[in-house]
Order: sequence, then C-alpha cells, then structure tokens
Amino acid sequence: MTILVTGAAGFIGSYLCHYLLDRGDEVVGVDDLNDYYDPALKAARLERLTGRNGFSFVRADISDKDALAEAVSGRRIAKVAHLAAQAGVRYSLENPRAYVRSNLTGHLEILELCRGLGTVEHLVYASSSSVYGGNEKVPFSEADPVDHPVSLYAATKKADELMSHAYAHLYGIKQTGLRFFTVYGPWGRPDMAYWIFTEAMLKGKPIRVFNDGDMWRDFTYIDDIISGTVAALDHAPAGKGAPHRIYNIGHNKPERLGRFIDILEEVLGVKAVRQYEPMQPGDVPRTFADITAIERDLGFSPKTGLREGLAAFADWYRGYYRI
Repeated sequence: MTILVTGAAGFIGSYLCHYLLDRGDEVVGVDDLNDYYDPALKAARLERLTGRNGFSFVRADISDKDALAEAVSGRRIAKVAHLAAQAGVRYSLENPRAYVRSNLTGHLEILELCRGLGTVEHLVYASSSSVYGGNEKVPFSEADPVDHPVSLYAATKKADELMSHAYAHLYGIKQTGLRFFTVYGPWGRPDMAYWIFTEAMLKGKPIRVFNDGDMWRDFTYIDDIISGTVAALDHAPAGKGAPHRIYNIGHNKPERLGRFIDILEEVLGVKAVRQYEPMQPGDVPRTFADITAIERDLGFSPKTGLREGLAAFADWYRGYYRI
C-alpha cells in the first residue's frame, strides 16, 4: 500500500513515516522544509528516513497544485495522512498570510488531489485542540460548539474541518480529522513550551510563565499520538451520512503548568527561574480532551505519563545537542 504523508519532515509526520515503513507500507513524503523553525532539525529528521526501503521524498509546497500532482505522478495513492500545516498560535499574529496559504489553500489542494486521483480510500488530516477556543466546559468534546476561535490558527483548523465535511458530502471522500492536544517528545518542535523551557533552563536563563502559571495543558506523548493516528488511518468512516468524522486525540489528563515545570526541573536536574507574565493574545487557559469517542471506535488508549515523556525528551535533547 502506498501512503502519502504531508509534513513528512515535521515532528508527527516523521514519526508516522517510520511507523508505516516499519510495517511494510510504501510512503511518499512531501514537505517544503520552510524556516518557521530551524530547517536543520527538519533535515535531520528527514536524513533518518532517507534511504529506508519504501520511502521517497519530494520537496513541495502543498498549496502548489502542480507540485503536488508531480509528487504523486505514476503512483497509486491508497491513503493520505495530511499533517503539513503552518503551526503555532502566536506566530499567526505576526504572519497571518502564511496560515491562509498553508492551512486553507494547502488543505483545499489536498482535497482536490484526493478527488482527482480517484484511488484514495481514506484521508486523515490534522486538526487541533485550538478549535475549542475559550470554551469553559471541560473536558472538550467533539460535540461542543467551536464557533468562537481566539486565534487565526484555530480559525483555519476549523475551516479545514468544514471543507473536509463538504468534500466528504459532495464527493464521498472518506475522511477523519484529528484534533491533536499538545504533542511533545523527542524530535519535537522548538516553538513548543517544553522545548523553549528546556533550552532556557539548561542555559540558566529565565522562562516566561504566562497567566501567572494558571495554565493547564493536556500533554500527549508522540508515541500515543502515532498510535491513534495509525488507528484512524486504518479505519475509514462508515455508515450513513457524509463519510467524515472528527476525534480528539489527547491524554485526557491535563497538567498544571507549574507541575509541568517541576517535573522538567527533576528530569533536567536544574532549577527554573520563573518569570511570571500575563496571558498572551490568542492563548487559552486550559485544554482537556474527552477521548471517549476515539477509545470506543478505535481502541485508543494513551500509555505515556508526563514524567516518563519529559524524561525521554530530556535525554534526547541532551544527546542531540551533546550537552
């Protein structure tokens, strides 16, 4: 089976490529290797994939329909894991056009690619817990209204869900959207708090703790995310109505930011200098995934606790940077 993975040099995408190759699938990876964060990290992830049997890579922008068509030319794509996107809530305040190009136009081009190919059995795409905005009811359920995003990033992800539902309804393209909750782990993203804190703490610099530390996040370890993503990819939606479903994919155990920092201090062996600041625009005080649906339908069950996950990241970080 040949699977197209967009964002193949990204954090989640690279892990997914390894998993699919390990089980014998052929993978066509696509990524534009942009410089939103250090391209050297993306290149290092890609280097680990290059040369693996069954893997091929094409550097392409998903918003470029011709480049996408060329990337899959001559291949029978059975499934698509669309993980490429312009990530980050705060960066959307600075560069909104990047989000429209990648998350809206890019998502549309993936939908059009699937429609044009006619061979795609299932499209799984990345949404985000950010779509819940400032919702106060917890845990966040897929049935909750998500009509009031507090960032452009969240708005683009909600728009992606709506576009996907329309294409499922109109053209019968089977699709699953996954609302990821704060993914972390080795080979992660340098724009995420756990990475920023680790870098600062090891250099003896202060860390910025927003909302005076009264922040809660449903931290989800990368191995658990991959387990749920593969389960979704292997089980296309069935039944009446448009073949489109949405699942939360999180740990279901939110942690207070203060405890998160405490654990990070333990696994790094250094104390953090905490600099408390107000809430940032576009941020939310809490995320908390109701994972009842994905547990019931796909057997998803997160295994990795925060201490274990942060210890694995800390070990990797020290090894990668030779600290």
